[in-house]
Amino acid sequence: MIAEVKRASPSRGPIAPDLDAGAHAAAYRDGGAAAVSVLTEPSRFAGSLDDLAAVAALGVPALRKDFLVDVSQVWEARAAGAAAVLLIVAALDDPTLASLLDATADAGLDALVEVHDEEELRRAVDAGARIVGVNARDLRTFAIDHAAFARLRPSFPDGVLAVAESGISTPAAVRGARDDGADAVLVGEHLVRARDPRAAVAELVRAGRSSTVGPAIPPG
Repeated sequence: MIAEVKRASPSRGPIAPDLDAGAHAAAYRDGGAAAVSVLTEPSRFAGSLDDLAAVAALGVPALRKDFLVDVSQVWEARAAGAAAVLLIVAALDDPTLASLLDATADAGLDALVEVHDEEELRRAVDAGARIVGVNARDLRTFAIDHAAFARLRPSFPDGVLAVAESGISTPAAVRGARDDGADAVLVGEHLVRARDPRAAVAELVRAGRSSTVGPAIPPG
């Protein structure tokens, strides 16, 4: 479970403008989250590197989620205490993606490399990505394709960790992602809006650990 801290998004507008990043992340940690994703982009997501530092100070692995396009941003993330950064294949050409992956290795960080389709998955794997997230949200229309993860998962090479992103807000959705082969799920808006974020995380974590209920959704 990667639980996300964000105050706003382009698709939803303000979500939790007064959110305390550190307090919310502490609730996620106490609920059983393995890591916390922190939006640091200021204009569309109302985030900051201060939020990242506040979360990292808790001792929970923190992911910098932003539009990273320059090596300097990787080192900014490390200076703020991040354990990992997000790299979005759709926003990067191949040389820049490779350069950023090299920088994360040099900085001692992990990289969650985000893809949306088969071609982006191929590019991520060719660049050497070891953790790949399938974002079910179309960045152009903001529509959710709930079948995206199941469709792409069979094309993951052995040894590459698979993360299901976007559109996950219920225990059934977590079980579905797990049954389709997800090693982790990233959940944002549902947890940010929850009255009790600790309990909300714990509910989803339990779902991910429970026995399979029904057949997995077949690829395609």
